[in-house]
Amino acid sequence: MSEKLDQRFDLGSSFSIDSKDLDVEKNKHLPKPDEFISALEQRGLVEHAKVYRAVVELADAIQKIGGQALLVGGCVRDMLVGKIPKDFDIEVYKLEPARIEEVAKQFGKVSDVGKAFGILKVSLGQGVDIDLSLPRSDSKIGVGHRGFEVKSDPNMSIADAARRRDFTINSMAGDPLTGELFDPFGGAKDLRDKILRVTDKERFRDDPLRVMRALQFVGRMGLSIELESAKIIESMTPELKELPKERIFEEWQKLLLKSEKPSLGLSAGMALGVFKEIHPEFPPLAETPQEYEWHPEGDVWIHTLMVVDEAASIIRREKLDEQTSLVVMLGALCHDLGKPATTELVGGRIRSSGHEPAGKEPTEKFLKSLGAPTIIQEKVARLVINHLIPSTFYIDETIRKKPISDGAIRKLAQRIAPATVYELVLVAEADHTGRGPFEDPEIPEQLLLNLREYPAGEWLLKRARGLAVEKSKPADLLLGRDLINLGIKPGAHIGEIIRTANRLRDEKGFTKEAVLQVVFKNGADHQKSLVELNALL
Repeated sequence: MSEKLDQRFDLGSSFSIDSKDLDVEKNKHLPKPDEFISALEQRGLVEHAKVYRAVVELADAIQKIGGQALLVGGCVRDMLVGKIPKDFDIEVYKLEPARIEEVAKQFGKVSDVGKAFGILKVSLGQGVDIDLSLPRSDSKIGVGHRGFEVKSDPNMSIADAARRRDFTINSMAGDPLTGELFDPFGGAKDLRDKILRVTDKERFRDDPLRVMRALQFVGRMGLSIELESAKIIESMTPELKELPKERIFEEWQKLLLKSEKPSLGLSAGMALGVFKEIHPEFPPLAETPQEYEWHPEGDVWIHTLMVVDEAASIIRREKLDEQTSLVVMLGALCHDLGKPATTELVGGRIRSSGHEPAGKEPTEKFLKSLGAPTIIQEKVARLVINHLIPSTFYIDETIRKKPISDGAIRKLAQRIAPATVYELVLVAEADHTGRGPFEDPEIPEQLLLNLREYPAGEWLLKRARGLAVEKSKPADLLLGRDLINLGIKPGAHIGEIIRTANRLRDEKGFTKEAVLQVVFKNGADHQKSLVELNALL
């Protein structure tokens, strides 16, 4: 579908339709067309209703010339649990491609970009597309995700066509005209029982990316992997190295951004050996203990799982855009990657001094292995290095009575750029709340901790907001034209003076006027101005 439609459902936020109202669970069928369209319209989802009406009309036109158009894949799964599908994919039976294309052209522009895979894309206008595909089988003939031979067959049975799909919950098909559900592999029961089961034990092995898909479905839907399926998935983990890193990154994004409890998928990844195989930064976390007084939950991996779940709640609460959400989630995931290298027993207590900067290298290694965009790598690394700063500043100011200057907050905003103070506070909040429970009567100090609130974050955001550095780095105290207007010629020295002026503001409280007085006194002699300004630091 179009980006316009997708934006309504960022991070999986849904205008869900009660499946009981539609009798889906009871009767094991999809909602009737009129019911579903009406439900969409009642919730203000006019464009989705328009698309589904087009799906029904297209299916009707195909039926009238002897074909059968069925909804397949994730849209059927979503409709069964009362979610609004992001896309509606149609599989057409009993018609040759030429006839299908002939009908499709009545509804919009037809593109054959997926013709090699038996897929036609119908553009309905306003960026809205519907994919039409033929029943097909995919045979593994080589290494990697491209090593497949695709055979389309309009006369293939529904069961044989469904056999190529990864999990039973994705192997169902539904008739948009009648609501009839075709479920040859028991996907509806598995969906109801929250079981993730491979559809075909042999064909499942054809695509190693399905290992990562398993993790994100576990995280997104709270599923348990059926035992035999788990064994198959575990046996495939070495093949993950065949995949382009971009494809793995896509599955990571779905796990982190679409799951309310990403910890479920992460736990599955650890248990199945996925991380041992392709993300060696994570297994050591499960072997790294923490001081019980402040981390009664257990080792660093358990803490990380709790922090990631807290971050998932925070990004929904804050209604963040996708990139900011991903930065916060990755920051939460990676925030303690430095602990395995720094944890030691000191005076009978477990300490991890310096784990923040030590986390930079494993964080960068992990993100590079995913092919994450450079801007995300830079942001997340800076958040990891500085994730304790919000709490440290707050404790200094409120408990140790060591006031934090405006300059210190500006310098923090500058130091973590391109990340922002806002993003840093959200990661720090997740770190703070992702601990506990603190219930040990032998440690009364624990009772003073309110893990559902994070006053350090509120305090820092208020200070940063007042300095206009909450979501951006600080503006320079001087502009180049300020110096040129005073007679200084353009050159690299302009930048040096500006940087020095910023330090004077942040470290000594200088105003713009005070700095310009020094420059004005020296006229065009920029070297003399730099010497005098540096002497003031």
